[in-house]
Amino acid sequence: MRSQDCAENRIRNPPPTGLPARQIFAVALGNALEFYDFVTYAFFAAQIGRTFFPSDTPGASLLASLATFGAGFLTRPLGAIVLGRLGDRIGRKPAMLASFALIGIGVVGLPLIPSYASIGMLAPILAVGFRLVQGFALGGEVGPSTAFLMEAAPPLRRGLYISLQAMSADMAVMVAGVVGIALAGALNTQQLDSWGWRVALLAGAVIIPVGFVLRRTLSETLRPPHAAGESPTLRSYGRIAAAGLALLAAATTTNYLLQYMTTYAGSTLGMPAQIAFGATAIVGLCGVVCDPLGGWLSDRFGRKPVMIIPWLCLAIAVFPCFALLERERSGVALYVACGVLASASTLSTSTSLVAITESLPHRVRSGALAIIYALSISIFGGSTQFIVAWLTRLTGSPLAPAWYMIGGVVVGLIALCVMPESAPIKVGIKESRA
Repeated sequence: MRSQDCAENRIRNPPPTGLPARQIFAVALGNALEFYDFVTYAFFAAQIGRTFFPSDTPGASLLASLATFGAGFLTRPLGAIVLGRLGDRIGRKPAMLASFALIGIGVVGLPLIPSYASIGMLAPILAVGFRLVQGFALGGEVGPSTAFLMEAAPPLRRGLYISLQAMSADMAVMVAGVVGIALAGALNTQQLDSWGWRVALLAGAVIIPVGFVLRRTLSETLRPPHAAGESPTLRSYGRIAAAGLALLAAATTTNYLLQYMTTYAGSTLGMPAQIAFGATAIVGLCGVVCDPLGGWLSDRFGRKPVMIIPWLCLAIAVFPCFALLERERSGVALYVACGVLASASTLSTSTSLVAITESLPHRVRSGALAIIYALSISIFGGSTQFIVAWLTRLTGSPLAPAWYMIGGVVVGLIALCVMPESAPIKVGIKESRA
């Protein structure tokens, strides 16, 4: 078939492969910074809420803070359209440089805003403004960077290469957890409210200059239009886009709910801050181990088995883990539940991004992936924490997050049945050894 011939031709004549470690690090930094900022914001959502949205109504400041965080997701699709398409038109490298610079503005700006008590309504307005800028930048980050990693990777190592981006995000989660634990142990409640959360957010900003300089040294993997050789039918492209959107929506829901476990443990289960912060460190550690493991396994056995089996395990484990957590309300129960759920989730999630990227044609890969990712993140990622907090408050049930998570898992399993197998080892494409 023509598509198979084109695929074989691309593998026999690949772009230069074997990126230096510093270039992989440069690409992964954007994703890492996104998740460090996200997790740290989630950690200190209550403190940020009291700083910018003071209220006498219990829980209102937290909900306003989470809604502000969610506002940044509104501009992600716009960033995906602008920056993602930029990656297809003029190159992956320029798009990555532009997105990283804008991410830096958003990351640095928020923690430098004075409190509501100091400047009144200008404080929440600026907070929302910086989240919108950051959301725009992050919407255009994943498409070009993931496309770059896939195109620079040896064909039979694509899963491992792309999984390193997911691993960097989970490493950032782990670091954020460690920073949160250290600050919670060293500072009292008043200090955390006044300036502790600002220190935590600004800590991530130190890598911005390094990442920007490293990205300027990247090579370019975008090929000229005549070299793409791809003409997918509208029907096949639509199926990939729809399945990819559902798959990433499910993965996003699960992932962002796991990142919410620190807030959940503190606000809903009443655990001390230092124990609650450890939940995210555990989630990050599991991702650091399971992300590259999932990518490596998918290179050997195919994408679909490595996605389906962990999702089935996750479906079985959700309610027992939350029931254990609700009954025991201890640090051990929290860490065990987070470890089991995060291991099953991250084994599959890193491979999902590989499968979607691999299934998209080269000439639209950056923009299409950016839009699919941005829509799933905007609709489900931006709303997950707010909805779970609202449902928990409405029902009074600590098991509300479990019901929300199991819904995402079911959607993911349905999407996996539609997603085609794309691993070179499964579709009969051999790696060039020349």
